[in-house]
Amino acid sequence: MSILSQHTATARRQRTEYQAPTFAQSVWLVSNREITARLRSKAFLISTGILLLLTIASVIVAGIVSANPPLTKVAVLDSTSEVVEATGVLEAVSASGVAEAEEMVRDGTVSAAVVPATGADSVLDVRVIALDSVPTSVLGALSVIPDVTVLEPAAQPEVLIYFVAIGFGLVFFLSAMTFGTTIAQSVVEEKQTRVVEILMSAIPVRALMAGKVVGNTIMAFAQITLIGVLVSASMAVTGQHVLLTDIGGPIIWFIVFFTFGFVLIAALYAATASMVSRQEDVGSVTAPVMMLVMIPYFLVIFFNNNPLVLAIMSYVPFSAPVGMPMRMFLGTAEWWEPLLSLAILLVTTWGVVVLGSRIYSNSLLRMGGRVKFTEALSARSGS
Repeated sequence: MSILSQHTATARRQRTEYQAPTFAQSVWLVSNREITARLRSKAFLISTGILLLLTIASVIVAGIVSANPPLTKVAVLDSTSEVVEATGVLEAVSASGVAEAEEMVRDGTVSAAVVPATGADSVLDVRVIALDSVPTSVLGALSVIPDVTVLEPAAQPEVLIYFVAIGFGLVFFLSAMTFGTTIAQSVVEEKQTRVVEILMSAIPVRALMAGKVVGNTIMAFAQITLIGVLVSASMAVTGQHVLLTDIGGPIIWFIVFFTFGFVLIAALYAATASMVSRQEDVGSVTAPVMMLVMIPYFLVIFFNNNPLVLAIMSYVPFSAPVGMPMRMFLGTAEWWEPLLSLAILLVTTWGVVVLGSRIYSNSLLRMGGRVKFTEALSARSGS
């Protein structure tokens, strides 16, 4: 055998032994690269740390405030101070006499005054002096209240509902925006520097998009899960066991809905970003996707206690990660509704991923101006 024949045989054998990575292996390579890039980014680590610290601080502050509500100040005399102090919810401010107690009520130093009763017809040994209205909080503290059985408990306090709504909406908004924008910038950067041409020579183009989506979804899931764990732990440490019981289930469902909802958002970010070739154009092309992320945030803030709006939100795929957990927290969702909503979200996500991968494949190698949506759906990729 000649030397040329030996080299040819060796080359053929090497080509035969070399196997291109499978689709799954390609996806893992890209996703691992995305995860490593995020973990090496100081800006990402700092912003995540700040978000986690703010989460813990908000829960602790809320626990301290709820555990130590401000006491109502009332003026007392020596003969009535023991009655007021026994309530445990009123702060006694000493006065030398009834006249001074009345003056303290008039100048706003105290909300009311508790002084000895006058007249033989008085049922109690004390009487309350108020300025311009009956001080119901003071009367309630001084009254003997029997055991009460509530047949139909009222809904959660409005203030609590508002803050829970802000929590769900803000976490969804910040996480989706942070990781979605990262995907868009990464796609355009690779396209602008033509690195994508090298990547596509080694792995399928759909694997490239899938890897970006999977990698950032893993990071977003980890961040959301860590926030949920820290919120639950902070509530347990600060003694907010009742609230933890009420919100524990909705937090778990929020993590589940967010995971699949983010895949939908991430696919849209990757697809739309592939239609441009400059970083300056990223904002304009991804604006519609950004609106889909912002709308649930504003809706849940302004309509957090509106049953109709929340019901609609819980079945719309883009807002379900916020709407359904809120309904579960309020107790207005039936047991089967989260499952139905999740099924709708899964079907929609699958459809968006298929559509997004087609746009991504057809637009990734088209350089120059912005690719039209109709061209991205129908044209084949080209240089």
